[in-house]
Amino acid sequence: MAEDRNYSTLGWFVAGVGLGALVGILFAPKSGRETREDLITGAREGSEYLREKARVAAEQVGSVVERSKAQAAELYEKGRDQWGDLLDRGKDYVSEKATRVGAAVDAGREAYYSSTRNDGTRNDG
Repeated sequence: MAEDRNYSTLGWFVAGVGLGALVGILFAPKSGRETREDLITGAREGSEYLREKARVAAEQVGSVVERSKAQAAELYEKGRDQWGDLLDRGKDYVSEKATRVGAAVDAGREAYYSSTRNDGTRNDG
C-alpha cells in the first residue's frame, strides 16, 4: 500500500516537472529557433562534459588498475620469498632431526654391539 502511494507521488512529481518545462518553453522570451539552438547547444555541452568526465574516470580507473597490479606483483614476490625462507627452514629442521635420529640409531646400534661382545654373551655391566 505504501509503495502505491510512493509511485503515485513520484508520478505527480514527474508530471509537474514536465508541465513546468512546457510552460517555461512556451513563455520563454526567446523565439522557437533560439530556444531550439539553446537546447542543441546545451545538449552538445552536456555531451562534451560527459565525454570529458568519462575520459577522466577511465584514466583514474586505469591508474588504480596499474597500481593494483604493481601491489599484487609486489605481494606475490614477497610471499614467494617468505615461502622460500619457510621451506628452507623446514628443510634445515628436517635435516637436523634426521641427523639426530641417525646418530641415535648409530648410538643404539653401538650400544647393542658393545653389550654383546665377541663371545655372544650379554654384558649387563
